[in-house]
Amino acid sequence: MDELAIKSLEDASKEFRGDTQRTYLTGLSMGGYGTWYLAGKYPHRFAAIVPICGGILMPDISRQQPPDDVKPYVDAAKKIGASTPVWIFHGADDSVVPVEESRRMNDAMRAQGGEVHYTEYPGVNHNSWEKAYAEPELFTWMLSKSLAGK
Repeated sequence: MDELAIKSLEDASKEFRGDTQRTYLTGLSMGGYGTWYLAGKYPHRFAAIVPICGGILMPDISRQQPPDDVKPYVDAAKKIGASTPVWIFHGADDSVVPVEESRRMNDAMRAQGGEVHYTEYPGVNHNSWEKAYAEPELFTWMLSKSLAGK
């Protein structure tokens, strides 16, 4: 499916004259997982990524992940690389996707040395995208990123 998604993106960019230097990737919940996955599989393709309440390990596995086992997150961050700006959002009280998924990816991405923003909303459950997409600086930040600027 990821190859189909990228092919569709390429076709749409060509047909509608999209700026390939300013292609951004965002997704929420399973789309947040997809954001991390696609950014790792296709590094240097996106000018910035914005995963919202997503993660690397599925919730049932993540909840069993020992806090000191950061290897899956470090591996994912290495695939994405330090050149991709990231803004991560998550609700602190998320009952669907453990907030630890975003916390661990934040730590792993920061260790890569790239530009990483992390916003965790206290008292917010899974629907953190409502606040994330309403952040006044999000789209200004995102649109300030370009592959040409890396």
